[in-house]
Amino acid sequence: MRGAARTAEGRAGPRWPRLPVPGPRPPPQLLMLLVVVLGGAGAQYSSDLCSWRGSGLTHEAHRKEVEQVYLRCSAGTVEWMYPTGALIVNMRPNTSPSLHLTLCIKPLRGSSGANIYLEKTGELKLLVQDGVHGPRQARCFSFEQGGLFVEATPQLDISRRTTGFQYELASPRAGLDLHALSGECAWAWGGWAAGVSASGLQQACLPDCSAPCRPCSDTDVLLAVCTSDFVVRGSIQDVTHEPEQQESAIHLHVNRLYRQKSRVFRPTPEGGGWQGRVSTLLECGVRPGRGEFLFTGHMHFGDAWLGCAPRFKDFQRMYRDAEERGLNPCEMGTE
Repeated sequence: MRGAARTAEGRAGPRWPRLPVPGPRPPPQLLMLLVVVLGGAGAQYSSDLCSWRGSGLTHEAHRKEVEQVYLRCSAGTVEWMYPTGALIVNMRPNTSPSLHLTLCIKPLRGSSGANIYLEKTGELKLLVQDGVHGPRQARCFSFEQGGLFVEATPQLDISRRTTGFQYELASPRAGLDLHALSGECAWAWGGWAAGVSASGLQQACLPDCSAPCRPCSDTDVLLAVCTSDFVVRGSIQDVTHEPEQQESAIHLHVNRLYRQKSRVFRPTPEGGGWQGRVSTLLECGVRPGRGEFLFTGHMHFGDAWLGCAPRFKDFQRMYRDAEERGLNPCEMGTE
């Protein structure tokens, strides 16, 4: 991340801080006093290693400073009130090797006052531009592609401005349910996007830039059953669209709950099943379809995103065929 500091220094000129020239070391008593004083001066922030909340008011008004932020969890939030200067966000997850992880960030509602960049060896790529209020879609990249550099934009009045985002770390396999980062392709949470035909919702698959709603293969479906955050059997009650967020919400009635990591699906008031909603990309054009489906998917930033969703009778066929050949990656009831 030292490249980010060099880049920032080049843009801002001599106002960016430089390392002091080595000199005589102060006596131990003075060092202890400095620790106490400087600790109090920087007390306008809080960090629990998962989330960070700070204020640009801790900086001197005439200086543009670069502040280092260190996070060690798989999910959390960064909030920067009254942004001035810049932040270098260092992810130090307690996993190994971290280079093979995918990092995703999602701007908080109303976030303003700074641009967020992907930085590597001094090169910056804009992820989130201040003042551009589009869908609050996530931006994702691998650790190998760089780190986060957050730079405050010039403001006449920094009051009421807070730059913030949620972040999540995912393994490469879980990260496949995102739009790929390549060329001019847009980044967005898509979950495993659903496809539709005249007969209703068909099995779905991981979106990619060339075919964001292509169908799942049998192998994709069987792997989704084993690795998804939720797996349920049920039917579609309704589909609502949110054009501003470029998302569709699929409202489900569930007859059988095989797995759920979060309480996406809750018992219906009248009993006899569960109900809940999952999201998918608006561009996939999901609409209600009759019959029973097997719905799979993952949780992202607290929301359930649709994965593969074959008709249940098709899933039964796939499962039996794989079972006869000894190729099932895991066991699951199909009745």
